[in-house]
Amino acid sequence: MSLDKSVALLLLVVTAVTWTGRAAAQSTSTDASPTHGSAAPAALDSPRASTSDGGAAPVVAPSRTSNGNFFQRLAKAYAEDWKQLPTTDAAPAFRGTASPVEGPPFPFSDWPYGGSVVISKPWTQSGPLMQALWNGPNGEGWKKSGVQIYGWANVGFNLSTSDKPGYANLPAAYAEKPNTIQPDQQVLYIERQPDTVQTDHFDWGFRVASLYGLDYRFTTAKGVFSEQLLKHDREYGYDPVMVYADLYFPHVAEGMDVRIGRYISLPDIEAQLAPNNYTYSHSLTYTYDCYTQSGINTTTKLNDHWLFQAGLSAGCEAVPWTRPDAKPTFNTCLGYTWKQGGDNLYLCANSINDGKYAYNNLAAYYLTWYHKINSSWHSATESWYQYERDTPNVLNPAAASLLETNANGAVCATTTQLTCFAPEWAVVNYVEKQFSKHDYLTIRNEYMDDMRGQRTGFKTKYSEHLIGWGHWVGTTVLFRPELRFERSYDMPAYDNGTKKNQLMLAGDVIYFF
Repeated sequence: MSLDKSVALLLLVVTAVTWTGRAAAQSTSTDASPTHGSAAPAALDSPRASTSDGGAAPVVAPSRTSNGNFFQRLAKAYAEDWKQLPTTDAAPAFRGTASPVEGPPFPFSDWPYGGSVVISKPWTQSGPLMQALWNGPNGEGWKKSGVQIYGWANVGFNLSTSDKPGYANLPAAYAEKPNTIQPDQQVLYIERQPDTVQTDHFDWGFRVASLYGLDYRFTTAKGVFSEQLLKHDREYGYDPVMVYADLYFPHVAEGMDVRIGRYISLPDIEAQLAPNNYTYSHSLTYTYDCYTQSGINTTTKLNDHWLFQAGLSAGCEAVPWTRPDAKPTFNTCLGYTWKQGGDNLYLCANSINDGKYAYNNLAAYYLTWYHKINSSWHSATESWYQYERDTPNVLNPAAASLLETNANGAVCATTTQLTCFAPEWAVVNYVEKQFSKHDYLTIRNEYMDDMRGQRTGFKTKYSEHLIGWGHWVGTTVLFRPELRFERSYDMPAYDNGTKKNQLMLAGDVIYFF
């Protein structure tokens, strides 16, 4: 199918679902799935218990049945979600420790790690589209297959003190166009997840995720429809942001998942897909690191405390057929969880190769700490150190021919250097307060030092401070208003390089189907 036809089909689906949701109102890891309309997991009696007979992963779906045609069932699913009708469905079983936080209202229930499904926890995705299909004439077939189709429409706005043309809110993201309303991302997933609660048989899954909107400008990998951005600089575009298979081997330690394809890079509190974040806008810490990788990654749950990951990819935002940007790139991560799941440290070497300048060829090292303070408060803190070697010097005209499109050079120490070492480091902290199953507060503070200006285009230190709110309508509509202030200390970086300070009132709405 052509790109134009794919985009048209995605928009048609989103439009139809949005119209149906309005009718209902008148008559809800790192790459984890959003969870809708499902109960919290309950522990199994045995740590090695099995909940499957060898078929597809069990679907955690409401037991209500519905009559009428597809659109009537879809409208009823929205209406019931928004009314929050009580359910008698049993909580799904799991292995290991209980989830430390509630999702929703938060974007996850277990401390996130990338490159895998959450091993030992059930898949609790249950959107209105699938409920309409499950309650239809072929519902049992859909449940047995384990395949789900779902997604969302995401629209955001901002009012900013920056007012120049173009993407003048940068380095802030994803609300980079000042004083506008933008269709950030319209997303369609087709997915099956392996059942990792059971421990008696091999299982498999896959995900095909398509994104259209302004946000493709950040997710684009060189060699995957990248001419939209790198050649034509289109404002809106399409990106198959994830295309991968999952292979689950239950007899390796407490379970091992092997992911093959294009996937979200492993570390980070935040993620590219809107529902996987506390807030609408992203931290600078997240915006200027690695986004996706294409390769193979293994995730092994050693026990309830330790998790080990190792993989091989073509590098950040590169695919194997993109030369010379594609480089054999190793990654390895180690996670340690304690206090009955209340604390987690996640150490990652996300990109290990020669580190030489290429299209986003970052060498990157991360440490993330998640901490549950009490039943309603938790925090998440992430730091990283990144670099590229032999980066072309933007102060030396002779280095201009070495630059790649959409890959910044460095502000080297002298004008005579042709290339130089370009490092940066950053730290971000989130403090989260849950008020109810529908409301939460976010406080974010961060500091970033772009020591050679290679990430943002400006050689300066930054700080950013945000307060935000999340409010759910049922489990299918999420509003996230926020107020954000940031400063570049050594030179003007905002409003197309004319201002050191930027204040922005922003927000978005995510409408799930």
